[in-house]
Amino acid sequence: MNFDLTEEQRILQKMIREFANEEVAPGAEKRDKEKQFPKEIFDELGKLGMMGLPFPEEYGGAGADTISFAIVVEELSRACGSTGITYSAHISLGGAPIAMFGTEEQKQKYLPQICSGESLGAFGLTEPNAGSDAGGTQTTAIESGSDFIINGNKCYITNASYAKYLALTAITGRDGDKKEISAIIVPTNTPGFTVIDNYEKMGLHSSNTTELVLEGVTVPQENLLGKRGEGFKQFLATLDGGRIGIGAMAVGIAQAAYEKALAYAQERKQFGSPISKFQVISFKLADMAMKIELARNMVHKAAWLKDQGRPFAKEASMCKLYASEICMEVTSQAVQIHGGNGYMRDYHVERYMRDAKLLEIGEGTSEVQRIVIAREIGC
Repeated sequence: MNFDLTEEQRILQKMIREFANEEVAPGAEKRDKEKQFPKEIFDELGKLGMMGLPFPEEYGGAGADTISFAIVVEELSRACGSTGITYSAHISLGGAPIAMFGTEEQKQKYLPQICSGESLGAFGLTEPNAGSDAGGTQTTAIESGSDFIINGNKCYITNASYAKYLALTAITGRDGDKKEISAIIVPTNTPGFTVIDNYEKMGLHSSNTTELVLEGVTVPQENLLGKRGEGFKQFLATLDGGRIGIGAMAVGIAQAAYEKALAYAQERKQFGSPISKFQVISFKLADMAMKIELARNMVHKAAWLKDQGRPFAKEASMCKLYASEICMEVTSQAVQIHGGNGYMRDYHVERYMRDAKLLEIGEGTSEVQRIVIAREIGC
């Protein structure tokens, strides 16, 4: 086993860490307060060639591996969770389904706009009555000549306000009680397609989370993504990759919280000594450092397996589950170490804790991850 990053990965990590420290972190608190989407940051990431990082060069991507993707998500999330989730969703939910399942014509048409950042990536899966039970999809796509006419609602969709098109799941047929669910690429400017951005969220305030309303949206059947009736299988594969992104995001936020807590504990004095010298605090920090390192190793293992073309669904669920739960724990402890100051926005750690909670919910709740892992081990 070799735990060293490659030379290319080390260069990428240094570059994206400097960018995150200089361009992303300084305005993170202000953007969170004002619920301001970091569009300029993504314009710059596009210029740096980051927006198409893992996609083939012939479509405008950089041809990088999944570990590189995890590194970028971690570093961006360490500076700003909202920026991290926007980037992760852009790649793993927006671009990946087209790269994995699209025809050559679809890839040539849609991926270059993803890779340049001209269009942010989004994926329409979750519905008001179909969250963890994605098989409960109610959105329909009815054939009409050479077209599909789509009606339905999607909720909690990341990046849709900045996407020129997205893939979404819809029922394209029925066999008795069994639904035929397919994935279809839909331009967001199609008549009848409405994107609503008015959610009041607990955290990740400067990310874009939307509701989609589709009323008689008509698209050609050539926009079918992959094979008809395989939408369910496709989004399961999409979520496997996305869970690596969520794991990396959790590591980044946890790392930021740990660094703030360590620096504060070394500076804050009580009873004549820095509080980092008190065993009760030093043990908290030791546990935080250990769990972050374990989570990062799990994320990188899942990413490595994916890059090797080996099965990685179990490891993706494990890294997402473990990293998200330790992120919630680490951010909570960071607030605790800060005491009353931790409850105040100026110290940042309360933002990390608010942002962390979504990671135990999005792309499959912790409960769903345990179901996946149990299935993978034969239970």
